[in-house]
Amino acid sequence: MREAGRRVFSIMKEGSVKFLRVGGGCGRWAFCAAVAAGMALPASGKTLVKLTTLAPKDSSYHQALQKMGQQWAKASGGEVDLVIYPGGIQGGESAMIKRMRIGQIQAAMITAVGLSDIEPSVTGLQSMPMMFRDFEEVDFIGSKLQPTLEEMLAAKGFVVLFWTDAGWVQYFSKGPVRVPDDMRKMKMFSWSKGDESDMIVRRAGFNPVALETADILPGLQTGLIDVVAMPPFYALSTQIYTAAKHMVELNWAPLVGAMVIKKDVWEKLSPEAQKGMKEAAFEAGKQIKASSRKESDDAVATMRDKWGLKVYRPNAQEVEAWRGTCEAVYPEIRGKVVPEKIWDDVVGWVREYRAGKK
Repeated sequence: MREAGRRVFSIMKEGSVKFLRVGGGCGRWAFCAAVAAGMALPASGKTLVKLTTLAPKDSSYHQALQKMGQQWAKASGGEVDLVIYPGGIQGGESAMIKRMRIGQIQAAMITAVGLSDIEPSVTGLQSMPMMFRDFEEVDFIGSKLQPTLEEMLAAKGFVVLFWTDAGWVQYFSKGPVRVPDDMRKMKMFSWSKGDESDMIVRRAGFNPVALETADILPGLQTGLIDVVAMPPFYALSTQIYTAAKHMVELNWAPLVGAMVIKKDVWEKLSPEAQKGMKEAAFEAGKQIKASSRKESDDAVATMRDKWGLKVYRPNAQEVEAWRGTCEAVYPEIRGKVVPEKIWDDVVGWVREYRAGKK
């Protein structure tokens, strides 16, 4: 039976991901506006947390977040419902940050690219090409830098619940790339939209083209771009290898990321809920990091053996050519992309770590 102005709300589950279903007429215009804006409409006494991420649906990243959502419900005594929007369906990372700032989204798992829209100092984990030799160095620098970054992000209204990474960023290209001059002939995908990072890349002789993440594969297919940097796992899951059939193995930089939640939302939760939720989030971050690093290696093998990806490992002389290209722009990155103090701290910690291993 249908009644005038009847509104039915129901929460449906798919795994641990919850969706808000609205039935019947929209009713008052204010309610319609809230739904159109994507604002949280929790049940009485509950907090609905919408989390968005570029991580593909059903990937290990997504599954770890789903498990975390189940643990959040228990840790909060039913106080918190988590809704996950995977696969970038809420837009690119800059769009995610904008949605969080206006209250449409309460949380996000994003890379340092998106985090730098909140606090530029995060670039100290991401925008230092070929600075780190292995994951041990990455983890050491992270342990030193992350507490400071968390304070900076909190001052901007965002609480970090975990840090993670998606393994090493590698370059995938439509044609073979062995030395920097090979790449200088190609059009490179860029997130930076003409900012100082783009200017530095251009002055180094490269040709960046700014696109949204969702436009990478179409851009490769149509010739808008020829080369893109991303972790192998993501290249496999998004089928980038179908258009970019070459990979140069350089371990360019780790794709560092974090899960953040709006500070005003977090502070409304009880201390008991916060404690249990942060513990669950920390475990999710550990799981994502461990699985993504392994899956990156597995993804390269799968793309090579099953789909014909051509993987090129530069020799020592070629590696030095790449390293020299990076080091030539370090003075420009310092202060213009990565804040000077953060840059100097990272460089100092790298030296400290390497000296301790001798």
